[in-house]
Amino acid sequence: MKLGESVTILWGVGEQRAKALEKLGIDTLEDLLLHYPRDYIDLTSPRNITDTVPGEICPVRASVFRKMGETIVKGGMRLYKAQVGDSEGVMNIVFFNNPYPLERLHTEQEALFYGKVEQASQGRVMYNPQVFPPDMKGLWPIYPLTKNISNGIMRHLIQLALPTADQIPEILPEAIREEYQLMDCVQAIRTAHAPENFQSLSQARRRLMFEELFVLAVSLGMLRTYAHDTKGIPMEPHSLEPFYQALPFALTEAQNRAIQDLIADMCQNTPANRLVQGDVGSGKTMVAAAGAYFAFLSGTQSAMMAPTELLAQQHYNGLSSLLGKLGMRLGLLTGSMTAAQKRKIRQALAEGEIDLCIGTHALLSEGVEFAKLGLVITDEQHRFGVAQRAGLSRKGNHPHTLVMSATPIPRTLALMVYGELDLSIIDELPPGRKPIKTYKISPPKRDRAFRFIREHLVQGRQAYIVCPLVEAADGTPPGLRDAVAYLETIKPAFTGFHLGLLHGKMRPAEKEHIMSAFSAGEIQLLVSTTVIEVGVDVPNATIMMVENAERFGLSQLHQLRGRVGRGTGESFCILLSDSRNMGTLERLKMLCDTNDGFRIAEYDLASRGPGNFLGWQQHGLPQLRIADLTTDGELVTQAQQAAHKVLEKDPFLASPENTALWKQMKKMMDSVGGRPN
Repeated sequence: MKLGESVTILWGVGEQRAKALEKLGIDTLEDLLLHYPRDYIDLTSPRNITDTVPGEICPVRASVFRKMGETIVKGGMRLYKAQVGDSEGVMNIVFFNNPYPLERLHTEQEALFYGKVEQASQGRVMYNPQVFPPDMKGLWPIYPLTKNISNGIMRHLIQLALPTADQIPEILPEAIREEYQLMDCVQAIRTAHAPENFQSLSQARRRLMFEELFVLAVSLGMLRTYAHDTKGIPMEPHSLEPFYQALPFALTEAQNRAIQDLIADMCQNTPANRLVQGDVGSGKTMVAAAGAYFAFLSGTQSAMMAPTELLAQQHYNGLSSLLGKLGMRLGLLTGSMTAAQKRKIRQALAEGEIDLCIGTHALLSEGVEFAKLGLVITDEQHRFGVAQRAGLSRKGNHPHTLVMSATPIPRTLALMVYGELDLSIIDELPPGRKPIKTYKISPPKRDRAFRFIREHLVQGRQAYIVCPLVEAADGTPPGLRDAVAYLETIKPAFTGFHLGLLHGKMRPAEKEHIMSAFSAGEIQLLVSTTVIEVGVDVPNATIMMVENAERFGLSQLHQLRGRVGRGTGESFCILLSDSRNMGTLERLKMLCDTNDGFRIAEYDLASRGPGNFLGWQQHGLPQLRIADLTTDGELVTQAQQAAHKVLEKDPFLASPENTALWKQMKKMMDSVGGRPN
């Protein structure tokens, strides 16, 4: 057998089973070997029934005393019970809607039952335990599974494929393995699937996680090498004093540092690739404006891509008044514009008559050409993938790149996620901003919240109320608020005030009309969906109320909260939820306790994992098989250090000893569309 051969060469893998394995990303024997367990059951020390403690998860070796047959309870659920015991005690085992485990056991047969021990009125009980042969010992791997593939089948197939593990090449240089005391590759893979004890398992997992992080760090390090090897558009130093003079406010030190970083990059011979990361409301747009002005002084154009038409329009309105005073010509290009409008903008871009074009994905469309594109700006990077950013860059001859993100993530993780970008962090808010006071309330207090909002509207302030749905449909759970019906429901509570409705199903012109009216103060209370999550800036809005707050992610709620607190007045966020789920209540409490986006993001990452938080494919990063960028921080740092040492000696992995590493790096990058060639 060879690593690259199909799993269908294994006994027991026919067409249907092969299709089921394919859903898990398993096509070859190598894929099978790299399908690591997600957990392990510890069968090393079976317990006597009397020694168990209610609430603990453990193995119990016992014999079947008697089977109690089938019981049908309320709701039609079928229970299959048996009484088991050892020399010291008895315990009930219960299976829900599953007769098969007990059908395989006969009276007086001994077995290992693994599960959570509970205390019931009739004594100790285990619900839905896993059943093993009585002589089973050691650590039993539990694999990620799919329909028609049981854990037993997966383990059996991996054991059949395990002899081919010897064919897997060692990609870690010997010096790296010795320095970080790492097990060799083949031994680690064998141990991961059949560990003898926790110590050897820990060493094997550490080796496999290190390798995965190391290959990722090498890949991203090579991207940086390629970027620095590319000739860009070097710009001559120019004074930004006219830009600073045109601003109606002073920038923060953090904003000034980010601008200086960007300008220094743009004066180099290689293209700038900078990520500006800052919390909501920290003023990242001013950094982009300074970059666009500097590009203008250097005789080049800039393109700024926003994730929504609403935000593109807002940037266009705000930056036109600022940069227009400085002699810059701005254009707007969105998907909803007429063909004639688009044609006019495209012609102006091609002839160099627009200095800064702000738009959406329409900027990526064929026919959009720039006379001399010098700077590409992408706003709210978590909405754009690497391919989209690269697509816009290809409109010019290696233009400089500025990426802005309001998703605060820990620096170590940011360096992995945006490996080819230099990082600037805006870690302070503009002066005069006050912390937003956040409260979690239950539905019975909704009327009280309405009175609170009304008091602020009377004082001339404005407010948002966000609902999770646009309109209710058949099957919508009761209590789930939809914006369309909600607006009608609350009108009596806000008589005398102008209310507005905003949601994603509206035409772009409608959305722009509503937001313009809200910005002008003509609408005092805006009922909306999450369409306002990104970038909407109305300083007079001081209250954000979120219905069904339990339906939103933590970072998403923080983004929504960031729509208020943009002026000097005191601002409030009200999270309305009737959830009793402890995890949900803990998340909402975190928002009530802090306004720090980095703390919130770290908590969100720890609870959701980077895959869900960031979206690997969208970011151009591979899905990691075993490592976790959020919890394996020390290992991430070590892997980055090791990658740096290897690339310092061999920046293009051209030496024979790094051939296997090159192939693995290429394979990892190909899994997300291919980056280095």
